[in-house]
Amino acid sequence: MISAIDAAEKGWIPDSIIRYGIRRLLIKRLVKEQSKENNYENIVEAMSEGPLALETNLANDQHYEVPSSFFEIMLGEALKYSCASFEGGEKDIDSAEQSMLEKTIKRAGITEGMNILELGCGWGSLTLAMAKKFPSSQIMAVSNSNAQREFIEKRARDHRISNITVLTCDMNNFTIEEKFDRIVSIEMFEHMRNYALLFERISSWLSGQGRLFFHIFCHKNTPYFFQDESKEDWMAKHFFSGGVMPAFDLPTKFENHLSVISQWQVNGCNYARTLRAWLERVDTNKNAVITALSAGSNPTNPTIQFQRWRLFLMACEELFAYNSGEEWFVGHYLCEKSSDCLRA
Repeated sequence: MISAIDAAEKGWIPDSIIRYGIRRLLIKRLVKEQSKENNYENIVEAMSEGPLALETNLANDQHYEVPSSFFEIMLGEALKYSCASFEGGEKDIDSAEQSMLEKTIKRAGITEGMNILELGCGWGSLTLAMAKKFPSSQIMAVSNSNAQREFIEKRARDHRISNITVLTCDMNNFTIEEKFDRIVSIEMFEHMRNYALLFERISSWLSGQGRLFFHIFCHKNTPYFFQDESKEDWMAKHFFSGGVMPAFDLPTKFENHLSVISQWQVNGCNYARTLRAWLERVDTNKNAVITALSAGSNPTNPTIQFQRWRLFLMACEELFAYNSGEEWFVGHYLCEKSSDCLRA
């Protein structure tokens, strides 16, 4: 007998029924995670040991080695593969992307002439925005994906931008002697597992008065891991292997090397609207999307890939829209070196 998930992947189930099932699974997830004894303490302990990140090659295949032509169809003009901001009344994804990029630059306190490192630069939306806005700054961008590096370098050439350097490197292996005035990271920390080690390394890359700004999606109070243990762990299997859903205050549990000095909550409805915009673009351009996916290295039938991406976008939209965007949302954090590190 075919399972509900298999039927959904074949496009046999109406979206309204799929969305209802997703909302039921969200409730089940909350009950499961919040019923675990000492869950938060166990998560913090697990994220204080072991490798910096898990399943990096698999995560790369799931998202970042997908053909760039697919993301050029799905995303907005800046190719920002993360939450956009509709808080200022923005009407479309292009303006919402720009709004969040501007908010990020402002909250990070970036100014002309800074030496900047972006970790997990995606398709280059923030790196290119900073390079254009601050031509006297030098920006180094790090991605786990060779395809992303090539894409960013081409965009930089097309726009005659010369103040960026893009590196392809697994974060487990990345190291650098250079010091930076700002380190920024957008939706990469969710792919990291050992926050204690991550913050220690980032602290060593900051200049004395340097600061870290990062943007993560999170749950309001319950962290959990994405683990592929059953049929219900579809997200972990196909899109988020080795990932973590942080709690909003999780970064404050790892302050030996970096201290959080400011944090902001961005209502999850902003992400829900972002995801709905992506889904609409995917649906409007179905044939082009399937053609783009067929050019990738994934051996799965491109029509199944298309439907899996639709399911992914619907699942994430429902998650961030849950409880009016107050259950799962986006956190922004500004950190400085801890006092002990400054004295060292």
